Amino acid sequence: MIETTGLKTRSGLTFTADVAGPAGGPLVLMLHGFPESRHSWRVALPALAAAGYRAVAPDQRGYSPEARPDPADLANYAFEKLVDDAIEIVAAAGHEGRRFHLVGHDWGGQVSWGVADKYPERLASLTVLSRPHPKSFRRALLKEDGDQKHRSRHHRAFLEPETGSLLLADNAKRLRAGLFGQGVPSAALEQHLSVLGNPAALEAALAWYRSNKGLAADIGTIRVPTLYIWGDIDATVGPDAARGTAEFVSAAFTMEVLPGVGHFVMDQAPGRATELMLAHLGKHPV
Repeated sequence: MIETTGLKTRSGLTFTADVAGPAGGPLVLMLHGFPESRHSWRVALPALAAAGYRAVAPDQRGYSPEARPDPADLANYAFEKLVDDAIEIVAAAGHEGRRFHLVGHDWGGQVSWGVADKYPERLASLTVLSRPHPKSFRRALLKEDGDQKHRSRHHRAFLEPETGSLLLADNAKRLRAGLFGQGVPSAALEQHLSVLGNPAALEAALAWYRSNKGLAADIGTIRVPTLYIWGDIDATVGPDAARGTAEFVSAAFTMEVLPGVGHFVMDQAPGRATELMLAHLGKHPV
């Protein structure tokens, strides 16, 4: 059974979160990407709970109404704050100082790389979906004869002040077609829009890009057992960036390629991704 609750952190922010599983079970923190929400994990949560884990899936900073500092002040969405949110959410979930499993997709994956870099001793395992290691992504982006520049061209548009209103115009037509138009089921789309489909939430979500231009982050080699899942028709992350990720993980590393799956893995192939996730967690107990 999934319960929706509020988790108040020491920073004074309250994150809306879906939780499932025994309170004393090993914690699995699940961080969504853009333009999605905690609903990304709707298939994974009950499966993790059935396996004895305590799964926690928050709407992240800016997505949660009570964790939405002013997006006009981009310092509120600096990368280090997004990383520290994860640690504070773990504490608010009752696992202060304890090791946990971390799962992240897209921007949640970027944050997860950051947590693994800054707090490796806290993680039993890391699972990242779609988002490559930042150094691999950056290398692919700068490659003169590569296509990652083209795949990432939408990032520039997110920096423009009118982007939020354009994405939400005509019943979020551009958001639906341009970003979700990659095989995401309509029911999942509506769930994400229930969180993100209003100006306040969307402006806060866009502040992640505006405060962290180019997704640049000084993240070193990862020393946590890592599972990386990538769909081979991902429109925004190319094979160079994805396959290069292995070079930046010194611990046990597994890359799983999902044929015929795009960027939004948990909306397109949630069953297969959850199976892979559970197998990885089982290999690296808390």
